Amino acid sequence: MTDPVTRWRERAGAAVLLDGYHALKHALRFGAEVPVAVTTDRRATLALAEELAGDVRDSLDALLVEVSRETYASLVPRPHPTGVAALAVRPSRETHLRALARTPRTAPIVVLDNPRNLGNAGAVIRLAAGFGATGVVTTGTLDPWHPTVVRGGAGLHFATAVERLGVEELPSGPLFALDPEGDDIRGTKLPDDAVLAFGSERSGLSAELRARAGHLLRLPMRPQVSSYNLATSVAMTLYHWSVTGGAPSAS
Repeated sequence: MTDPVTRWRERAGAAVLLDGYHALKHALRFGAEVPVAVTTDRRATLALAEELAGDVRDSLDALLVEVSRETYASLVPRPHPTGVAALAVRPSRETHLRALARTPRTAPIVVLDNPRNLGNAGAVIRLAAGFGATGVVTTGTLDPWHPTVVRGGAGLHFATAVERLGVEELPSGPLFALDPEGDDIRGTKLPDDAVLAFGSERSGLSAELRARAGHLLRLPMRPQVSSYNLATSVAMTLYHWSVTGGAPSAS
């Protein structure tokens, strides 16, 4: 078997970087294929798994190879405090498109319309995974599988379907777009098959998506407060869906 550094360099171009212990933990938990994983302290990482994630401890034990801090730093663009990194195989686009198109749906799809901030996109994917959303779709130029987005999502890209599509390619379902001119969301019950669209942090919804929306909704907000953070808006909307429609079991 080749050494981990050689395997890493052979696969790095096409693989998904899992940056840190929690990203690797979540990826394994949700079925990611991980061909190589490294750590600067194998004993400490396995002890952390024993304490916080016993369900993936054996998988980590079989995968993790200890490397020096210098070697680790040479493999990643920005070392993570946990000293853990791995490469995963990106799920096929076809698999995700089938998941997004499947009906009936039991949970909404989140659409980020032309997002700009990589960290915010990652935070939204993490939220969507937590609420059990069917998937997260981005429009525009941002790659939702960019390493910074995956880092912000803590590896939870593997817990939902994450893809980039054009507005004209969005999955079927009633399209609810968040907009300051919309109706108060508290008067609307969001169905499980809803497509929930959020505009970019700076310019809001594109004209194309706004025109396609069947419903415009606004979040409650104190006068003179300009806007919420994108991830906060998504969290508020998914929470509203969870208390008026459906939600994953708390068990």
